[in-house]
Amino acid sequence: MNNYSLFSLVRNALSGHRRWKPAWASPDPRKTYDVVIIGAGGQGLATAYFLANRYGVSNVAVIEKGWLGGGGSGRNTQVTRSNYFWPESAAFFDHSLKLYEQLGRMLNFNIMLSQRGVLNLAHSHHMLEQLRRWTNAIQLNGVDSEMVTPEEIARLEPLLEVNGRYPVVGGFIQRRGGISRHDAVVWAFARAASAAGVDIIQQTEVTGFDIDAGRVRGVETSRGGITAGKVCICVAGHTSVMANLAGFEVPVTSMALQAMLTEPVKPCLRRQLASPELGVYLGQSDRGEIIIGGSADRYVSYAQRGGLPILHDNLAATAELVPSFRRLRLMRQWAGTVDISPDTTPIMGYTPVQGLYMSGGWGTGGYKAIPAGGDTMAYTIANDTPHPLIEKFGLERFEGGHLIDEGAASGVGH
Repeated sequence: MNNYSLFSLVRNALSGHRRWKPAWASPDPRKTYDVVIIGAGGQGLATAYFLANRYGVSNVAVIEKGWLGGGGSGRNTQVTRSNYFWPESAAFFDHSLKLYEQLGRMLNFNIMLSQRGVLNLAHSHHMLEQLRRWTNAIQLNGVDSEMVTPEEIARLEPLLEVNGRYPVVGGFIQRRGGISRHDAVVWAFARAASAAGVDIIQQTEVTGFDIDAGRVRGVETSRGGITAGKVCICVAGHTSVMANLAGFEVPVTSMALQAMLTEPVKPCLRRQLASPELGVYLGQSDRGEIIIGGSADRYVSYAQRGGLPILHDNLAATAELVPSFRRLRLMRQWAGTVDISPDTTPIMGYTPVQGLYMSGGWGTGGYKAIPAGGDTMAYTIANDTPHPLIEKFGLERFEGGHLIDEGAASGVGH
């Protein structure tokens, strides 16, 4: 694996950058692996990396029907935060944020983590009271969070219209929250996993499972059958499709979650802003674009595009929050497919098929959970027992009604 450093950058610059080795290998699939992971997005690649580097399981294949990071991992708004309400969610996502803080050194890759702070706004006293309760719960969970007044918000974010049509009456901030570069995170895990001996097999579709006497024996792919003792489904918005191929159902709904960005401008937005009441959140990328996101689309769909009503609502809300942004031109819009569970908490761990695991139902939280999702799923697969952080995230919670309702933590409607 290339050791990225200032010295290596200068050395390769002198040779016209023609001597860089490929960041990861693209081998042909072998007939047998210890573990097969379906999906080469952030969750699948992180699981493979931790299996090889932390739990000593390196005979692993990650199979992707498209290209590496081409699903939800490459079509999101990059937010990293851990301000969740329930103790189980807070512990999991704070573990993820702490891993994000170490990821650059751990993987020798600049993931462009910017802990600028995530600021949630209230436009009514009713919402302010909700945010106060949310803040208290977050603090009790041992996660940083603090209430801020309208005057403090105006100082934190001078462009924000605090006395407009939707006056800002207060809010709360998690100062450790922020953004990181989604492509860099995916590439970093792919590079490190490949260096540890993991086979990343792209342009290969899993078409079925080899199941015998209730136990998985391998997978069928567009390039032939592969035998494996354990298989993990990490396919984001298509979790239900894979589950159906394996003969069981999961309670998730797949929908398009869209985002958009403006032309680039000089640095002007200091924080990540979110307005639960207006159903919008926005921040500024490292290249200067204003990135805007909001609610999931109103229709069930696998399409990686969004409808005009949500786009219109997001832009209208942005114009109310920061009126000066009305002069910016919208450059492009996109959407990713998300699978949303009934309690908007991920589904992780065992499935009804022995040896088959799943990591899905992420809703809008999949990107911020990549490091912790990979770490805990790798532990679960390697030890065949759920990691303590995800013991309550299993499918069985829907049978007993032990839900972890984190719908409000998304900050926007589902």
